[in-house]
Amino acid sequence: MLYTLYEAGYYATTPMRFAARLTREFWNSPLNPAAETDVGRRLFAGADLFANLTRRYGKPAWGIDSVEIEGQPVRVRTTEVWSSPWVKLTHFTRDMADMRKAGRRELEPAVLIVAPLSGHYATLLRGTVQAFLQDHEVFITEWSNARDVPVMEGRFDFHDYIDHIRQMLRQLGPRPHVVAVCQPGPPVLAAVSLMAEDGEECRPATMTFMGSPIDARLSPTVTNKLAEEKPFAWFQSNMVYTVPGPYPGAGRRVYPGFVQLASFMSMNLEKHQEAHRRYLQHLMDGDGDSAEAHLAFYDEYLSVLDLSEEFYLQTVDVVFQRYLLPKGELVHRGRLVRPDLITDVGLLTVEGENDDISGIGQTQAAHDLCSGLPAELKEDYVQPKVGHYGVFNGKRFRGEIYPRVRAFVRRAEAGFDKQRRAA
Repeated sequence: MLYTLYEAGYYATTPMRFAARLTREFWNSPLNPAAETDVGRRLFAGADLFANLTRRYGKPAWGIDSVEIEGQPVRVRTTEVWSSPWVKLTHFTRDMADMRKAGRRELEPAVLIVAPLSGHYATLLRGTVQAFLQDHEVFITEWSNARDVPVMEGRFDFHDYIDHIRQMLRQLGPRPHVVAVCQPGPPVLAAVSLMAEDGEECRPATMTFMGSPIDARLSPTVTNKLAEEKPFAWFQSNMVYTVPGPYPGAGRRVYPGFVQLASFMSMNLEKHQEAHRRYLQHLMDGDGDSAEAHLAFYDEYLSVLDLSEEFYLQTVDVVFQRYLLPKGELVHRGRLVRPDLITDVGLLTVEGENDDISGIGQTQAAHDLCSGLPAELKEDYVQPKVGHYGVFNGKRFRGEIYPRVRAFVRRAEAGFDKQRRAA
């Protein structure tokens, strides 16, 4: 019912939204002699804010047409290399002629960036992709919006997620590198554990976990405490709704993106209110650059997708309530998941000092679980003065975190090159 009411509310505000857009265009027109008056700017700002707050936010474009490598612009295009109804594996293909101009003539390491399936689109990792493109062949998971997947395509749960990670790693060839950002940590570690146990040729050479709830019992945050305090039945009854028509997934039970977004925003409500007050003031002052920066952030932040009921509820149960992976009790398709059997996959964990979603220690827990790894294949780093999003985006990520990840991957590549020459 909530989903239907949400849709009804959107359509009910359509006349007001349309009027606001007309008002915005009128008071922003260069042909309007009163546009630059104080009253004109105020009317424009109010109409613009209302139109933006009530409009739809679809999947953002990547907008990565080129990347600078060694001072040389290199053209980039996206290519779909594998897909299922639930995910698209996207390759950011760099132009080889431009790469040669930049002095890069050899094939660079393949990296699979596993984007979180927790409400936002993979484009939230735009900055992450741009950094890795400087030195790697970059692939990323673009998870589907569950409301767009027809019911006839079947279910998608936590264990399907693990299977999908294994399948996508195989697409990259022998010994790729995998980077799990936030939510994917536990299923990615499970996938790598199974691949290592099976001796798969395409098991990763390194795995990097960034702000991931490997063991959500440690340094619990508000999110963790909510999962602990509420019984599982509460999440079933209060967080899952049926997709209405005319969406392709009509009839599917989902955890709606707008519910997730409301939860996130309520955690820092005053911060978001102040941001919109500043945006309104920027418009009235004619500060276009600051207003554009605000819009760019919220165009991404307010773009959300739905999760399938079974994936969402199993994640709550497995990761945040029963802690099956760190307790050594996670069973996948009848097999016990054993990270201790990983012996030749480099492990790097990255955390933020001020992370209020995955507290310090939750990601580091991977080191204890991967007890079969020698010390020289392990590395841990805590970035000072950053929160959750600063772990994989922003100035400190580009200047301090990414160089460490790059160096870690290069060391692993050098070690494998030495092994291949010896063989």
